[in-house]
Amino acid sequence: MKKHGVLHAELSQQIAALGHKDTFMIGDAGMPIPKGVPIIDLAVTKGVPTFRQVMDAVLEEAEVEGYTLAEEIRTENPELQTYIEQKLTGKEENFLPHDELKRRSAQVKFAIRTGEFTPYPNVILRAGVVF
Repeated sequence: MKKHGVLHAELSQQIAALGHKDTFMIGDAGMPIPKGVPIIDLAVTKGVPTFRQVMDAVLEEAEVEGYTLAEEIRTENPELQTYIEQKLTGKEENFLPHDELKRRSAQVKFAIRTGEFTPYPNVILRAGVVF
């Protein structure tokens, strides 16, 4: 049995299978995930687990070189935007209208659903390379 890191078997497997430039998403409880995109549903109840808890765990396991957020996070959830920017300092940052972010989610390798209920806590992450 694994002693630390991501213990959720499916999530651990999906992270391990990421290749350079693959994209994946961490989203809130209500993010509509397009058909055909594998969903790792971690949502238990409102707020459990939080976006931050999941993001912290994922970033311990995955190398990320860039990310995309909804433009709306700037005005509707600046505290979470700051958290994401601090966690991903130096990584390529992109912003899109939320509707476009939802369309782009159809191209991700997998999506993680959290129990988050705050505005616009959705991020598309692009896998990097460990040197």
